[in-house]
Parts: sequence; structure tokens; C-alpha cells
Amino acid sequence: MPGAFDLMDPPDTDGLRACVHCGICLPQCPTYRLLGEEMDSPRGRVYLMRAAAEGRLALTPTFIHHLDLCLGCRACETACPSGVPFGRLLEATRGQIERRGARPLSERLTSALLLSLLPHPRRLALAVGAARLYQRSGLQRLVSAGRLLAPFARLRAMEALLPPSPPGAAAPLPEIVPARGRKRGTVGLLLGCVQRLLFPRVNAETARLLTRAGYDVLIPRDQGCCGALHLHAGQIDEARTLAVRLLTHFGRAVDWVVTNAAGCGSAMREYGHWLGDNRDAEVFSSKVRDVSELLADADLPLQRLDLTVTYHDPCHLAHGQKVRREPRRLLAAIPGVKLVELADSDVCCGSAGVYNLLEPEMADRLLALKLERIAATGAGVLATGNPGCLLQIARGCRERGLAVEVLHPVELLGRALPERARDG
Repeated sequence: MPGAFDLMDPPDTDGLRACVHCGICLPQCPTYRLLGEEMDSPRGRVYLMRAAAEGRLALTPTFIHHLDLCLGCRACETACPSGVPFGRLLEATRGQIERRGARPLSERLTSALLLSLLPHPRRLALAVGAARLYQRSGLQRLVSAGRLLAPFARLRAMEALLPPSPPGAAAPLPEIVPARGRKRGTVGLLLGCVQRLLFPRVNAETARLLTRAGYDVLIPRDQGCCGALHLHAGQIDEARTLAVRLLTHFGRAVDWVVTNAAGCGSAMREYGHWLGDNRDAEVFSSKVRDVSELLADADLPLQRLDLTVTYHDPCHLAHGQKVRREPRRLLAAIPGVKLVELADSDVCCGSAGVYNLLEPEMADRLLALKLERIAATGAGVLATGNPGCLLQIARGCRERGLAVEVLHPVELLGRALPERARDG
């Protein structure tokens, strides 16, 4: 009997068969923790994917629902003793679903809207400008007072994520920022899409800190999107197109390709897989590093900050890229900082790309658990290295009334550089 998948990027059969159904992944899975449903665990989802591949199950609405409830956080990969490549299996299966147009029209339209906006900086800039006008004009207060968005869960989720004061257009960073002091190498900096519009200071501090650490920083113009959101949504061909375009902008002139967004870094490290035999993609992927990895050993002249800080592990940094120690080392190296460990730090906050906009109810439940853990630390600052996490957790702190400042680690490091180091 033929399987439910076609021959265009099907989930790898060996990967599906690698699962021995031991169940070690179950307690690590955020949706299984909340729902206690086998089909909403990694083991259950692998079973569903394998059943579809073997022709025992069609791509039914129930099948799609259980796959869509997955955050793609890859915590199961960290736990799995058999090395099941769950993230790639999930993305390939979503690619099959996406090409069939099997989801309800409203879901397809919402996804299409988000992917036509978020990965396109110029369009996103217009949207951010409109959001600022919406807030400053008083229209947001009227909408809130009249509960006009009450029937529309996804629109409510989008509005709730808006920062109280979305930033205006930031001055573009120079294309080349030279190293200061002894040169250690040359890096290419990915600006990201959401990062450059909503968190421009993160990119500015990333470039400044890297130059202080001895790196020439190249920031290619018109570098575009890395394709991470498309990949997670199953739009694999679109992700490939964006990846190839990005490769042409960075070329071979850098020692490292640096990102300060966990989701982008995770996707870029997998270009070698998704672009097949493309040697340039393999070389590019081998050079990708999170900014914390290059700064962790830098001898920066940091001044004292008397702060209690806790750290949330972005899923695609901890589980996708296996980077855990370096951000903590950076934060602990700031004189005066008391770093308090966050319980369940590597459990997803509910952001997961655009998951919090497509599955707002489940995302809110995960956010509530994360906020409980944050409140228990007593920290005044929460640091995390991904724009989606920054938006999601900041939104939760606002709504719960937690006096916690949510920052990227490089923003704290930037504060700790003395003024003479900034200017001299």
C-alpha cells in the first residue's frame, strides 16, 4: 500500500525507524506535560509520521492537529538516546501537509499573512510604523475598552505581543565595522528580520562587542531572511530559495557567520542538509555561531552592574544548536551580577517562531508556567537570546505585573562596557 507522503522531501525513513519508543522524551515535551496525551508527545508524533509513511494513516485533520500542536522545540532531541532527528522529521512532514493544502482555509490565510510579513524587513517596517500609530493615536485603548478583539484569538495574540513603544527606524549599521585592538578574525553578522526592526539595539551591541573582542564585522547590505520561519512552517522550497540568496551575500570572505537570534542560527546550521550537495551551504553551515560563542572567551573591560539576573534558554539555542554554557558564562562574567538559575530554563516559553500566533491558547499556558518560574527566582532581569522569546516573555511580564526587565544578553554586556570603552 503506498504511503501518504509523496517523493518531494518526505521524512527520512531511517529517522522514523530510529525511535525505539522508550518514552524518555515524554517528560521533556512541553505539550505532553500539559496535555498528557500520547499523540501529543514526540513518541506519539513519530508513530503518526511513520504510520503515514507506511500507508497505515492518511493526512487527516486529526493527524494534522497533533503535528501542528508541536512547538518544534527539539527538547526531545536532547533527551533521545537513539538520535531521532525529530526537528527534520517534523519539518519534512509539515512540508507534505503544506503542499496538499490540507489545513482549513482560515489557518492557511493566517500563516500566509505572517510569512508574507515577518520575513520581509521592508514590509515589517511598515507594519511596525502602523503599530506605533495605532498605539499613540489612542485607538488601541478604544479597542481594548470595547473588547473588540475578544472573538479573535489570533488577532488578540498579535496585539498583545506589541511592545509598549515599538522602536522607530534605526540608523543602518555600516557595512564594515573594523576590529579594535588585536584582530582575531572576520565575522559576517546576520541582522535578522524581527531583530533588526523590533530590537535594533541588539544588533548594534552585537557589532560593537564583536569589534571590542577583536573581530572585523561585515554586515552585507540587503542580506534578507534566513528562511527559518518558512522551514518551520513546512514551506521548504521557499526556505531553500531564501537560504541560497543569503549564501550569495555572505560568500566565503568570513571566518564565522554570527547570529544573535536562536531560531535563525539553528536553521542556518542545517543549510547543508536542506540544500543537499551544495558545498557552499555545507561550508556556510560549519561557520555559523551564536554571538555568545565568540564573546564567551573575550576579555572585555566590563564594569560593575549590581543586578540579579536569570537566564531562559531559547529552544533553538539549547536544543537546536546545543549552546547552553556560553550565555551563562557571559552573564556571570559581569562584575556584580548575581546569576540565578531558572527552573525548567530550557522548556519552551510558547513563542516557537509564530506558534504563539497560530496556537495562542497552548502558547499562553506555556507562558504562564514560564512566568511562575521567573517570579520564583526573584530576579530583576531575564536574559534570553531570541527575539521571539524576548517578545513573548516581556508580554507575559507586562500582563502579570512582574517587575522584570527582559533583555538580550548582549544588551547587558553593552551596559557593562564603561563609557571610555564605548568612545575610545
